[in-house]
Amino acid sequence: MLRHRNEYPVEGTIPRFDGATAWLNSPPLTPEDLSGCVVLADFGTYTCINWIRSLPYVRAWARKYTDKSLVVVGIQTPEFEFEGELDNVERALKELDVRYPVVVDNGYAVWEAFDNHYWPALYLADAQGQIRHHHFGEGEYEESEMVLQMLLRAAGADVDQGLVDIEPEGVEAAADWAGVGSGENYVGYGRAYGFASPGGAVPDERHVYSAPAQLGRNQWALSGAWMIGLVPARLDEPGGSVSYRFHARDLHLVMGPPLRRGPVRFRVLLDGEPPGPARGVDIDEGGNGTADYQRMYQLIRQPGPIVDRLFEIEFLDPGVEAFVFTFG
Repeated sequence: MLRHRNEYPVEGTIPRFDGATAWLNSPPLTPEDLSGCVVLADFGTYTCINWIRSLPYVRAWARKYTDKSLVVVGIQTPEFEFEGELDNVERALKELDVRYPVVVDNGYAVWEAFDNHYWPALYLADAQGQIRHHHFGEGEYEESEMVLQMLLRAAGADVDQGLVDIEPEGVEAAADWAGVGSGENYVGYGRAYGFASPGGAVPDERHVYSAPAQLGRNQWALSGAWMIGLVPARLDEPGGSVSYRFHARDLHLVMGPPLRRGPVRFRVLLDGEPPGPARGVDIDEGGNGTADYQRMYQLIRQPGPIVDRLFEIEFLDPGVEAFVFTFG
């Protein structure tokens, strides 16, 4: 149940969006531009599955309330270096149908001004520029929208009681949390766990890896000639692969060729067979796909029941960099 307006105390003044690397979908917005408007500031980065799953609600609010004096500002603060490349950001936001103003925050200036620590993070400021509500992570969309409506009414807007009614689809669909038995796992040696190739990782050197005969849940392995760096692992010749035993409905991999490199074809197997109806949105039923730039690829969506499965991806071309597995 929504609390009374006075029970959402002032958390501070919304910072200026100074220090942005670039603005997309809008010229830079100043405090004067935002004066008298309710502001929704939404931190994300375009490969983050948690932000992607929250995006349908922010997008719907932007469409519903923009003519009620709401200004939505997305802040894209990169986790990985490639997420700061404007060509990548512009392409990803277009594919995700983000039309509201977006700050590209490569230097973390806006992130630090908000003292933010999370993707996604949502802040709501009233028409006087005072932050009245925040939410970190996914969920609580109904409360956030009701606070938004409350702030708009306080600013004089005529807003009805109804909430947006959406059913996110594809990669934006809510996670099947009850079935998730695998957590986010990085491929670079800086934050990886469960690496099971015999002999372990050889940091920052090209090395020929192999997969063990069997993987336990949340163990993974490389095969072929890879260079495992602090953040990504890079494959410079065709035929290399990654194997991962996981437990979740969805499996995603942030990967792709660096900017201005050619596309990389790949093939996915699930328990040694083409995934068929368990395919993710970025492959066909035969498991075939192409990575043409660095982003998050949904490779598996199981129809159920959810059990431990062996995922394998073989790259048919050189040049791919792999960053992180996520699940849902």
